Amino acid sequence: MHLLTGIAVSLLLLLNTLVMIGPLLAFALIKLLPSVALRDVCSRVVTAIAETWAEINKVIFARLTPTVWDIRGTEVLSRDSSYLVICNHQSWVDIPALIETFNGKVPYFKFFLKKELIWVPFLGLAWWALDYPFMKRYSRAQLARRPELKGADLAITRRACEKFRRQPVTIVNYLEGTRFTAAKHAEQHSPYRHLLKPKAGGMAFVLAAMGDQLDTLLDVTLVYPDGRVPGFWDLLCGRVKRVIIDIRARPLDPARWAGDYSEDAEFRADFQQWVSQLWAEKDQRIEALLDSRSH
Repeated sequence: MHLLTGIAVSLLLLLNTLVMIGPLLAFALIKLLPSVALRDVCSRVVTAIAETWAEINKVIFARLTPTVWDIRGTEVLSRDSSYLVICNHQSWVDIPALIETFNGKVPYFKFFLKKELIWVPFLGLAWWALDYPFMKRYSRAQLARRPELKGADLAITRRACEKFRRQPVTIVNYLEGTRFTAAKHAEQHSPYRHLLKPKAGGMAFVLAAMGDQLDTLLDVTLVYPDGRVPGFWDLLCGRVKRVIIDIRARPLDPARWAGDYSEDAEFRADFQQWVSQLWAEKDQRIEALLDSRSH
């Protein structure tokens, strides 16, 4: 039965994607026209298509799988606010969990993507149409060779984010940079029991690029209380019984993007200490949620 469920869910998700991708790409092509007003209209239409796609996926999972999405803290959410979401990362199931949590309750969420990903066939155009911010990062070696590039990556990203002054946005940042595994945890000598070390630089870059456009920090904690972290195929097959998604809203202090993370050592140390404190509290929250899993 699990295998049949996995096949049925996979086919329905594929069908939903094939039906929705055509209209989305059509409006993406219209966005190439030079009119700002027309592009804004197309952005809203493309977002509506993506939200409909996500909502249909939610229905597919609800009808064919037994997963209980235990979502806590949604009373703080609004479609009229802009958010930065930070979240622990354990599995590809994390993405459906965020869709279950946020679709229709906040502006459609987006990730910062490397500029090179815009050339991925179909997906690059879809990400561009959905206004995913593409960023260009220069390494220390590149800056050493060409000092005139200092600050150019941030300026490029800020220009890419200007559109969000005309529409609210939700930006998702996985601070660990990769999925948690026991091997990675041991290799890092992570001071946290359930988390990898956070990469504060990525969060600092996001806030430097668009901190003044964001209203609230949403601290999201994902817990799989069944005793193991499931894979995406487990979710498709109906083998994931329950997922806990805990949301904590935190204020965003403008001081967090007032300094230069790469050049100001004092600002960088303070920022890293703040992120470490957020991560320590998240680690304790995961422990508490796991302790209460039988209730």
